[in-house]
Amino acid sequence: MPPIDDIALDRRALLRAAVLTSAGAAIPGAAFAEPMANPFLNGIHKPMTEEKTLANLKVTGTIPPALSGRYLRIGPNPAGDIDAAKTHWFTGDGMVHGIRIEGGKAAWYRNRWIRSNRVAKMTGLPAAPGAGGSVNTNVLGIGGKAWALVEAGEAPVRLSETLDSEAYDRFGGTLKGPISAHPHLDPYAGELHAVCYFGMNQKQLWHVALNTDAKVIRSEPIPVQDGPSVHDCAVTPNYVLVFDLPVIFSMKRAISGYAFPYIWNPKHKARIGLMPRRGTAAEMVWIDVDPLYIFHAANAQETADGKILLDAIVYDSMFATSTMGPDVNPRALERWTIDPKARRIDRAVIDKTPQEFPRIDERLTTRQHRYTYTLGLTGVASPDQLGDGKIFRHDLKTGGRLTHDFGKTKVPGEFVFVPGDKGEDEGWLIGLVIDRNSESTDLVILDAQRFDRKPVASIRIPHRVPPGFHGNWIADS
Repeated sequence: MPPIDDIALDRRALLRAAVLTSAGAAIPGAAFAEPMANPFLNGIHKPMTEEKTLANLKVTGTIPPALSGRYLRIGPNPAGDIDAAKTHWFTGDGMVHGIRIEGGKAAWYRNRWIRSNRVAKMTGLPAAPGAGGSVNTNVLGIGGKAWALVEAGEAPVRLSETLDSEAYDRFGGTLKGPISAHPHLDPYAGELHAVCYFGMNQKQLWHVALNTDAKVIRSEPIPVQDGPSVHDCAVTPNYVLVFDLPVIFSMKRAISGYAFPYIWNPKHKARIGLMPRRGTAAEMVWIDVDPLYIFHAANAQETADGKILLDAIVYDSMFATSTMGPDVNPRALERWTIDPKARRIDRAVIDKTPQEFPRIDERLTTRQHRYTYTLGLTGVASPDQLGDGKIFRHDLKTGGRLTHDFGKTKVPGEFVFVPGDKGEDEGWLIGLVIDRNSESTDLVILDAQRFDRKPVASIRIPHRVPPGFHGNWIADS
């Protein structure tokens, strides 16, 4: 595959190519319904219209003195005019929100658009060096720096300490193909692993590995069909788990002008691939599963008898009904027992309550973990798909579940575990919580060992931070 830098990434170029290769065929522009309003551009999701810098934020409670660093979260925040009927939540212009904590104080809050070419055009802000398309899905600390990430081909964006400068950066030129928004760090091997796809190549995925200096050390192609959308993966000491599932690229939807040209198609065989971390695609073990979809895995581990345990949020289908965001359908936390020799997967439901964004103490990635933290979602059809005000702590040893309920008007996002000591539950959970009534937001810090009790501290942001995707704590050391 030629470097991504040598390939036109503009979606309009893809659409033009699709039309040219479909010469003489009718373009099914009315194939999908176009609702009057887009819920991911209104209400709680209404985009911010300016960048802010706030100092010395109000703190309720006591920030643990051991916390020194930045909480960063990213999500879509469309700038300027867009086609609301064909815009998808997943494709909005990226905006990073950051809160700096040190010395028991909240030193600052900043929000900054990712300076893509489109954002520069719409806002008049200068484009970042090497600017390309939207990057809006995750922010990770790799190699001592913060990186904004997205899937499907766009370059990572390197962020400065204060978020005031950015650069599109293919990990120092070592990334020749796509990257994922979800590289998983194996802390025992000192490697990050991801399964990546590129929207303009429907025949291939890549297993990409980076070292902790943010340099690519492996990029192994994996042949596939139909262009599956692979949002996440899971890692064990010997394997990377590849989720080849029935959300696939749709040329019909692309040439109809929809920003997110992926659909549910159960004719695409659902399967899980076990990719040897040092092997090739020819050595992979593929295991068929019923049609389903996985956005996020919590963790995977290997057992003494050679099986693999996978914990993930599992959906019956995805993008079967909505062109603007995820479908509202059953999604449960499950544990799968994968037998590579028998090529069999046994599924067990841990908790059938609607939930997402599973996180663990990531010092235990690839190994046995006891606790999984998830975000509770609404159990009924809701335009913005948020609103239950709860997060959960699952104890996989006892089977118990604790709930932290923020209240009916509160909307939490993903909470990340920040270790404080050696024990798996010795640390804090940190995440943003919106108050629908006051249109304000708090960065909330919970004691993981007192999960269902009142927060240790809350840091007030005096405006609504729109619901985003993923956030992480980037410690100073």
